Amino acid sequence: MQRQIAYPDALDFDTPGRRDYFVRFEHPTSWGDFLIPVTVIVGPDAQTGRGLVAIGSTHGNEYEGPVAIKNLVHNFDAARVTGRIILIPVLNVAAFKAGKRDTPEDGVNLNRAFPGNALGSITYRFADFVNRFIFPQVHAVIDIHSGGEQMRFAQCTSFHIVEDPAQHKAMAQTARDFGCRFVMIYQDKTPGLLTSTAERQGKITIGSELGWGESVNREGVSMARQGILSAAIRQGQMSGDLPKNEHCAAGDQILVDNSDMACYVLAPFEGHYEPVVDCGERMSPGQLIGLLHDFDRIDVPPVELRSPHDGYLLCQSWHAGVYRGEVAAVVSRVKEWPKP
Repeated sequence: MQRQIAYPDALDFDTPGRRDYFVRFEHPTSWGDFLIPVTVIVGPDAQTGRGLVAIGSTHGNEYEGPVAIKNLVHNFDAARVTGRIILIPVLNVAAFKAGKRDTPEDGVNLNRAFPGNALGSITYRFADFVNRFIFPQVHAVIDIHSGGEQMRFAQCTSFHIVEDPAQHKAMAQTARDFGCRFVMIYQDKTPGLLTSTAERQGKITIGSELGWGESVNREGVSMARQGILSAAIRQGQMSGDLPKNEHCAAGDQILVDNSDMACYVLAPFEGHYEPVVDCGERMSPGQLIGLLHDFDRIDVPPVELRSPHDGYLLCQSWHAGVYRGEVAAVVSRVKEWPKP
């Protein structure tokens, strides 16, 4: 596979065929470039502004997306592409090389840097590239995440509440196609999110949490592949039948909502978190979730962290050490699926 090294404004998103690029961004201090791998496949029926992009490694220590999308890069049947498909297995190449959530060169979280700045530090330039050059080519955006070293998740896909009912319905269906047991609606107050930026442009946008612990979760990789291919077919960018659902059946999937900050259980002091239930378990109001230990006060019993309401324990801290105010657990409320 021969990759062409090109600046962002030199990418060809329109000519039918497949092109594999390394998109170059000048390193902020050394004499060289960061190279983001981008594959563009354009079919005979591609339309302006219509297409799908799948993105991995917005955070550099989350690996299900890079693995799944790299596998697709090498095994994609370009003959089935009717519209436009863009595959970016590793977006934040700087953080990925370092194995860190944030970009070492400027200390910025790429998923807090959107819509970006072409004249900003390197992370803001990565975000600007996606917003100015990738988003105008597509109407569907898949952003694959996992818990990294921070959180253990019950695997889920996710999106935000949007005002357009058709967009909301399309996102719910796209999210279900990954085969996760949970589909999460989450809060949209965090500034600079990739998904929020795409949603506000009217795009069918899906996030996900498909693993944890800076590992490669086998099931998460399979879910990512299944979801990306399903989205490409449902959105008219690829021909053929939907891939077989290898995971949770539609009738067993649960829509949950943690857009209310009451769903977030915070650590009241710096300490060490001990879980007592597993992610994905049904919780009742007041049920014990975990214990927070203060080892500077070894003779004091741990503080009990309890469920604020009825729902499902969607995620909890992966690492033992937590700071005061850190999210130790999230209990999501159950919602009804949008009507067909």
